[in-house]
Amino acid sequence: MHQPPTKSEAHRRQRRVLQAVAAFEFFKGTFVVLMGMCALALVHRDVWLYAESLLALLHISTDRRSAQMFLDFADNVTDARLWAAARIAFAYALLRFTEAYGLWKARTWAEWVALVSGALLLPLEIRELMRGLTILRSSLFVGNLAVVLYMLYVIRANRRERRAATSMPS
Repeated sequence: MHQPPTKSEAHRRQRRVLQAVAAFEFFKGTFVVLMGMCALALVHRDVWLYAESLLALLHISTDRRSAQMFLDFADNVTDARLWAAARIAFAYALLRFTEAYGLWKARTWAEWVALVSGALLLPLEIRELMRGLTILRSSLFVGNLAVVLYMLYVIRANRRERRAATSMPS
């Protein structure tokens, strides 16, 4: 017969999941730092030439509509926009690294940060799903929804546990 998990086993399992979420948040922060560094590397450069070279490297014809949109976007990039993109990327990465640290250390404030930051992204992800279902969009939505629901579960479970501990007679 299967025994229900003890409280310490449940805590260990919860901690492992929180650490997995923390590792994912750290990965996202690292990726965004790299994107910010790429934006800074393009300052004072001809972004259109780099965009055209990237299309050639990927064997994408510049006759395609999406390629032309990409080149038009690259043509409108200014140094001020690159600096702004880098600042936003580094601020976002700082939030992700802070959240990752807090989740790794099982801090309550980090659970709230993960819940709120994840929940704020859900409407944007739903809008993207409305534009068209793809594996990537669907995976991002399902993954983010799972993290939000898990953080909600963790916060509620920890709150119940604290209430039970304070109501127990000494």
